[in-house]
Amino acid sequence: MPHFVYRITKYDPADRNDHGHYVGVEQPTSDHGPIEEAYLRAVDAFASAAGIDRLAIREPQIAGAARFGLEPAGEGHGLGGLFPPGLSGFHDGAEISLSAGLELVRAMLRGEGVWCRLEVEDTFAVHVGWDQYVYVRSDKPCESALATTRALGLFPERLQASPYEADVDEPGVQRPADEDFWARLRWLIASHQGALLEEGYVDNASRWHRVTGNTLDAVRAKLAPRAKLTVWPDLSADVNAVLATPPSAGLMEVVWEDESGAITSAVVDKTEHRALTAHVTGARAAAVLPLDAGSRGPLFTAVLPDSDGVLRARWRTEQTPSDRDWEFLKNLRRGQIVTGVVTVIAVFGVTFVDIGGFTAMINIPELSWRRFDHPSDVVTVGQEISAEVLDVDMVRERVPLSLKALQADPMPLFTQQVGQVVTGVVTRLVPFGAFVRIEEREDGLEGFVHSTELLEEPVTGPEGVIQVGDHLLVRILAVDLTRRRITLSHLQALASPGA
Repeated sequence: MPHFVYRITKYDPADRNDHGHYVGVEQPTSDHGPIEEAYLRAVDAFASAAGIDRLAIREPQIAGAARFGLEPAGEGHGLGGLFPPGLSGFHDGAEISLSAGLELVRAMLRGEGVWCRLEVEDTFAVHVGWDQYVYVRSDKPCESALATTRALGLFPERLQASPYEADVDEPGVQRPADEDFWARLRWLIASHQGALLEEGYVDNASRWHRVTGNTLDAVRAKLAPRAKLTVWPDLSADVNAVLATPPSAGLMEVVWEDESGAITSAVVDKTEHRALTAHVTGARAAAVLPLDAGSRGPLFTAVLPDSDGVLRARWRTEQTPSDRDWEFLKNLRRGQIVTGVVTVIAVFGVTFVDIGGFTAMINIPELSWRRFDHPSDVVTVGQEISAEVLDVDMVRERVPLSLKALQADPMPLFTQQVGQVVTGVVTRLVPFGAFVRIEEREDGLEGFVHSTELLEEPVTGPEGVIQVGDHLLVRILAVDLTRRRITLSHLQALASPGA
């Protein structure tokens, strides 16, 4: 559907130089008077021409100082009277009346420390930019609104697009705070007795929650819609050790919990660290979080979806290694065949495989249907292998693989040989019998001959009647595919005709 985008300003295009810069007398700040009212009436005219009476707040932001404009920040970011204390209701996706939207436009024109996009799906949008540039997008030409805007003394200009359109083409996929996210957080809490949850309810502002297994559901219930969530390691009870950590040269965020349980954060630089230390000393718990991207170490992040489970927020969190693993795992399925490279054969026998940036694992029983002494008998570090995905554990972010699932199981073939007499090689002797390899290969399947089914008792000494390496005539008595056991008899083999 074609869109009609207009830039509305108080700046006469005739007062621009050859480079397009305005050189007239209009100031980039609001007059808090007739020109400001003209802007609001123009926006109202476009909304009326488009049939719009409600708007949705998108990507709301607040700042300690003016973000758009040159005026000092207004009290309450210019939102006083529009929203309850604590900015309740000022969140991504919140629907407001057109009159409330116009007051938000007023606050943005004054640059009082608040900003957001005002939109109606793909049909209408209002963006307020630096120096009181206003952009209106509509799916209708709004000719009457253009005439009204000109009559108000403002200058509408047709553009291809607003420079403040949301960038929805960023690479990567945003992780939603779905049930897998909450299950992972609950598992983390159970493993470490707690975690710190940062709730970004608007851009540039956070609320902090120290969560345990008992408080997680209550914290979840009171989060702002479409909030950005960042999970950090829990605060440390050793406050003195936290505060004794030498501050880095850059900014840092100190988070602490006071004796009443209230959690506060403050962004400080190296020079302010000592003053803050004195203030935090009596805290119950604390942590220092660096602000530079290279040093930040959150555990994982997400954005809250709507109540129907659909992620409509356009926020993007800074991906952690766990988030990248989630993005990989969400496209993996049980039974899928993957190719990877063996990276480590651990001392406890588990084999680790890189399957495209994620490390999966193969437990010993899944390496082969056949007997082996060590995993290195089956795979080697650096070897490229194909394996089947047994499970995708989104909570623990684990993927067990099976190498043997892609191999033919040799044991069912022996079910067809039950009752037959074969010659095998004795591989091991135990006090209650002998293991005999009945398949003609070094790693061939073995069966077990109980001592009561042997002509002579086996011994481990050199003078024994039956010794390792001997060829032994045996009858296949049974093949148990479930327990993976083959039962043999030496006596019954000798009793066969022609034995």
